[in-house]
Amino acid sequence: MSSAAIREPKVVQILLTAAALTVLALFLVLPLAEVIIEALSKGIGPFLAAIGNDMTLSAIRLTVLIAAIAVPLNLVFGLAAAWMIAKFDFHGKSFLISLIEVPFSVSPVISGLIYVLLFGLRGLLGPWLSDHDFRIIFAVPGIVLATIFVTFPFIARELIPLMQEQGRDEEEAALVLGASGFRTFWMITLPNVRWGLLYGVLLCNARAMGEFGAVSVVSGHIRGLTNTLPLHVEILYNEYDFVGAFTAASILAVLALVTLVVKSAIEWLHHDEISASHR
Repeated sequence: MSSAAIREPKVVQILLTAAALTVLALFLVLPLAEVIIEALSKGIGPFLAAIGNDMTLSAIRLTVLIAAIAVPLNLVFGLAAAWMIAKFDFHGKSFLISLIEVPFSVSPVISGLIYVLLFGLRGLLGPWLSDHDFRIIFAVPGIVLATIFVTFPFIARELIPLMQEQGRDEEEAALVLGASGFRTFWMITLPNVRWGLLYGVLLCNARAMGEFGAVSVVSGHIRGLTNTLPLHVEILYNEYDFVGAFTAASILAVLALVTLVVKSAIEWLHHDEISASHR
């Protein structure tokens, strides 16, 4: 069948393109532009002052710290889980896949509450933690745990279908030729999925920095200690500090845009390699 036979009429193409651009403009471009406009509504001076505020800088540092801890841990888990699911047959594989997808179906607020019930002062392990002077809830460890929970599916779910599509032939050939399991993984499996892995890391990082629900439950909103950028935005907005709130929100928006630009740049620069890896 020729390509002309399945090509949509020009009018349909124009209408579909216009509809897609309209939706993008209304639900993506305009809201992001409004955030930047509101942040700069009183001039560049107040905008820079809001960025340089001690509480804002503290929130930025904590957000970066949480992402720097959660993303590498999810990277290790995602690689291990995807490799096991895609390359090996075992009882309970479907159940493991379902467990990985739990954070997609559970509200982040519920996941935060679970940690409160486990590690809070009146939780299951709370008294023991208190006796040993170890604090999880309303402290950085609780934020890290909550962030890991809501973000751990991203890398695994990016890699599982890619590894399944590539099959096991290359790994089995390497093992037959005498390569160890680690060498096979390092020299064959990992290079074959590096682009999918990179996408998963970018998505996981973006979600880790922007997570609000679970972190809000376990953080305690302690300024300068447990306030991440999303929580800082809420506090400033509730205090009617709109310039500060939208400035903090603009930082998150810029981080999201940077993630998108990096992803698009990688796709453009390495298009042939990425296409080959999906064949």
